[in-house]
Amino acid sequence: MESIKSIFKIGNGPSSSHTMGPKLAAEQFKKDTPSAHAYKVTLYGSLAATGKGHFTDKAIADSFLPFPVEFTWLPEIVLPFHTNGIKFEALALDGRLITDWLVYSIGGGKIADEHSHLTEKHLYEQHTMSGILLTVEKQGKTYWEYVQDHEESDLWDYLNEVWKTMQQSVRDGLDNDGVLPGELNLRRKAASYWVKAKSYKTSLQNRCLIMAYALAVAEQNASGAKVVTAPTCGSAGVLPAILYHLKNYHEFSDKNILQALATAGLFGNVIKVNASISGAEVGCQGEIGSACAMTAAASNQIFGGSPQQIEYAAEMGLEHHLGLTCDPVCGLVQIPCIERNSFGALRALDANMASMLSDGKHIISFDKVVETMRLTGKDIPSLYKETSEGGLAKIGKPGADMC
Repeated sequence: MESIKSIFKIGNGPSSSHTMGPKLAAEQFKKDTPSAHAYKVTLYGSLAATGKGHFTDKAIADSFLPFPVEFTWLPEIVLPFHTNGIKFEALALDGRLITDWLVYSIGGGKIADEHSHLTEKHLYEQHTMSGILLTVEKQGKTYWEYVQDHEESDLWDYLNEVWKTMQQSVRDGLDNDGVLPGELNLRRKAASYWVKAKSYKTSLQNRCLIMAYALAVAEQNASGAKVVTAPTCGSAGVLPAILYHLKNYHEFSDKNILQALATAGLFGNVIKVNASISGAEVGCQGEIGSACAMTAAASNQIFGGSPQQIEYAAEMGLEHHLGLTCDPVCGLVQIPCIERNSFGALRALDANMASMLSDGKHIISFDKVVETMRLTGKDIPSLYKETSEGGLAKIGKPGADMC
């Protein structure tokens, strides 16, 4: 497995697969074609189906400035390597083709082509949680110490920047009001949720505040603001909501939070390697489900869970999102995406509590649930995998001419 930095990427929303990934690919192609005077871009599959709602064309066009870009949208063509395919063509001044590149946005802001993954070097020899669990128990270590043993020396500095960005996205989201961009004219809710939460008694107030924090980040993402993938932009509000609450209400230190982030990143990495974190590939179970699992593991560690209990919390967080579809209305990362962040955060806290009540022993392992998620994702029809052709995207559309 590669560095957990690939799980936590800092960038602008609203989508890690439809905005951050294509932007990264366009920047790379422009760098590799210095003699080009114009570009053609063909988008395939899910990327073409919901790219306009995710601002894919804007992210790519801005990357190629000042040169013109011609777009072709082919949602009906799904390439075998991954549904989020992009073909870049660089053109000379006379219109002659210089070179082209077929690349894929595979989720979490990552890109790959059919020959090699354009990623950082691999740092982990193990890629299953069962193997990692055996190692940490044998060595008497924690998951975050296992991560520290395998990462490069700048790990904690990087995670510190991630944590700062997460906190800022919560604060900015709570401080903003108004209508989100897009055809739905969806009004922000985080600020009003935060105010209303203050009127409840402590036990209920905490859950209401967590909902407000998750909404705050998800709404920031929907507006194209800076967020951290955790593991994607669409699920960016789950982990920050819980960590922000744990710091401000339970008064855990930043050191505790960074260690929890390391553990969360490890679980996210295992999911990414053995299944997928791409909604276009496996549905929202790969985004909110993965985020919930990561968050459950992080919170369980902070509250003193054993390695077995942490693994169990993560297993429950993912298991109870199996089969969740990705059906964004109008292709915008708003409905149902924003609310799903708040419910994913609360479910992560519940998974943590259920695991803490147990001795950590359970029948279905985290690895088995990850494999189940992968197989379930393969079986889910493409209508329900970020194409906006089925589910809420079809039934919940406000009007025929809205999207």
